[in-house]
Amino acid sequence: MPSAARILALDVGKKRIGLAVSDALGISAQGLPTFQRTRIREDLRQLAAMIHDREISLLLVGHPLHMSGTESRQAVYTREFAERLRDETGVPVVYWDERLTTVEAERVLREAHATLAQRKKAVDRLAAVLLLENYLDSQSAAGGDDVA
Repeated sequence: MPSAARILALDVGKKRIGLAVSDALGISAQGLPTFQRTRIREDLRQLAAMIHDREISLLLVGHPLHMSGTESRQAVYTREFAERLRDETGVPVVYWDERLTTVEAERVLREAHATLAQRKKAVDRLAAVLLLENYLDSQSAAGGDDVA
């Protein structure tokens, strides 16, 4: 991974997209406000502007697989969305297994004694942060040479 590469992690849902961004060194993940979806074209336009403004060089998209490892219907939808975002921005996409990130995010929020309303508001962002942290940790362990 180049030294100034910023990564945007997306936890894509049909109503909301959890977002997290790495620092330029690829060491830490910071949650961004959850993106509220409207229409696909508008979503792509707004996300493309964010990607450009933040100088994102890689999109890390949560790949929602079944526990068996097979693709879910949401995985197909997510891939189609990510491909359209890649085509819109020219930024490469890496899909990352997101099994259990939402479960882990909900557990962390429960342990922090967050109310149900607080958990609902924060779970997508925290899932994106966990996804990105997992990816960054794997890159660090691999020596940072491997992007996929």
